[in-house]
Amino acid sequence: MAVKTYIAAITEALDLALAKDENTLIFGEDVGQNGGVFRATDGLQAKYGEDRVFNTPLAESGIGGLAIGLTTQQYRPIMEIQFFGFIFEVMDSVAGQMSRNRFRFNNTRNMPIVLRSPYGGGTKTPEMHADNLEGMVAQVLGLRVVMPANPADAKGLLLASIESNDPVVFLENLHLYRSLKGEVPEGYYTTPLDTAAIAHEGSDVSIITYGGGVPLALKAAEELAKQDVSAEVLDLRTVSPLDIEAIGATVKKTGRVVVVQEAQRMAGVAANVMAEISERFVLSLQAPIGRVAAPDSIYPFAQAENDWMIKADDIVAKALEVVNYD
Repeated sequence: MAVKTYIAAITEALDLALAKDENTLIFGEDVGQNGGVFRATDGLQAKYGEDRVFNTPLAESGIGGLAIGLTTQQYRPIMEIQFFGFIFEVMDSVAGQMSRNRFRFNNTRNMPIVLRSPYGGGTKTPEMHADNLEGMVAQVLGLRVVMPANPADAKGLLLASIESNDPVVFLENLHLYRSLKGEVPEGYYTTPLDTAAIAHEGSDVSIITYGGGVPLALKAAEELAKQDVSAEVLDLRTVSPLDIEAIGATVKKTGRVVVVQEAQRMAGVAANVMAEISERFVLSLQAPIGRVAAPDSIYPFAQAENDWMIKADDIVAKALEVVNYD
């Protein structure tokens, strides 16, 4: 298998999807000749033409409306929102329209839309560019929210999302784009949606996380091993809907849990995971559930970003607290 960066795997998936189905289109701000602000669509307009990979005006609401309209003509739109902090401009299309149309039309129409967007901190972006807003869209029923944590999953999950007849919000961790490399299978393949994966086997404590939290959890697991603590890392991959079966299996295996998210603590995916564990698997717990999350504050300016963001050491400390609970 070839070793690729996270963003190269995404570009490859988009290329394969365009080659497979002529009704697949990619559009958004600067995705054409420029290849997007992070070059995720680099070279695709030259290869497939301006009718299939094209720029839009700087109007997220228009991008969403176009995607919905195209589905009525049997197209499979891949819309890019340049940064997920810009999602507010298109929320009516996302939460009020595309998420509801399968229900609204009694399952007689499909909404095969993929909304791609980068999220997350670590690169000192300007205000409104790094916000972790997955908790907000995870609450919108009718959407899938997919957040890959490694290059192989980025490719396979994106292709599965493009094949889906339901709308998918596909969130790509900005910091991982070029900082993370991994082996990626060749050719066209899909990774199942709605299915979590064990990223690291362990027996003493379960660290449940997703997206940018996974590399931090894996680093924490390495540090915990030096202290004779065996940590299992469960990568949720899809944060809505959750893979309850996989969550239950790791809880029953270790009896001790830490849930990790890069987003602020309030009303996040971690809170939902903790609630599901408390309702369904509480008798398997040997200690209170730990949580590692960012502070409940507005995302800070770049100068304070390093102090604000969660770190592997935070996960280690919380895991030791949970393991040593009497």
